[in-house]
Amino acid sequence: MTYSPPRKRLGQHFLTDRHALARIADALALSGTETVVEIGPGRGALTEVLVPRAARVVAIELDRALAAALRERYADEPRLTVIEGDVLDVSLAEAAGSLDYIVAGNIPYYITTPILFHALRSPRASRAVFLVQREVAERVAAGPGSKVYGALSVNVQAVAHPEIVGIVPPRAFTPPPTVESAILRIGPSPAPVITDSEQPGFSEFVIATFGARRKQMRRVLRTVWGIGAEEAERVLAAAGVRPDVRPEVLTPAQFAALWRAKAGRAGREDVGRKDAAPTGS
Repeated sequence: MTYSPPRKRLGQHFLTDRHALARIADALALSGTETVVEIGPGRGALTEVLVPRAARVVAIELDRALAAALRERYADEPRLTVIEGDVLDVSLAEAAGSLDYIVAGNIPYYITTPILFHALRSPRASRAVFLVQREVAERVAAGPGSKVYGALSVNVQAVAHPEIVGIVPPRAFTPPPTVESAILRIGPSPAPVITDSEQPGFSEFVIATFGARRKQMRRVLRTVWGIGAEEAERVLAAAGVRPDVRPEVLTPAQFAALWRAKAGRAGREDVGRKDAAPTGS
């Protein structure tokens, strides 16, 4: 089958190395009974490895020509469903047709972070394996105090367990990117620090906090929440966080403690108010 050249505006770098493709599939640890949602199948190199290993593969492809080529190639394969569209507009669980599903994909560099956040939304996959820029993978897996630890690290680690399982060189792609890539596995956290209902607000708080990462937490909270010094000190004390530390040294659990300390105060103030929002809104 003849394909059109890779499209730069879509960040297309097609993985062609068979060893790397096998490592991604191996990292998924498929038993043959799972539904796999593949993000950005492109020309179908990973799809070809996944279909024999899974009960069903749902491939979400933005490029109309590539989506059509996949449908034509797998016209007689009932285990593959191709969805043409932007993955950010698609509920992964709805695409899978089940709350029990797995995610895989070679993610375009320019949209990696939005896709990772999208994949973390509830109902999340039981596990996911992504091929991403090495720098991004290292940020996701970084620990507190690391130079690359940030909002992405905290948001992923608050609900999941990320780990880098392999490095993929540029020569494994067509066309070769200018940087190394990494195979990033995201599994379930043994102890998530936030609930699904807390996740949207928590995520916004963490992102805003790292926007002021050079400031001490006593100043960060005042900036992010627009509160006074006394209230900021109260929240920090309730969460057990020192006021003179900076965001990059806090663990996901400490961010969750801060979020709950502030939310708890707001909840008490709202009790009895006729215009108070319902719990969980």
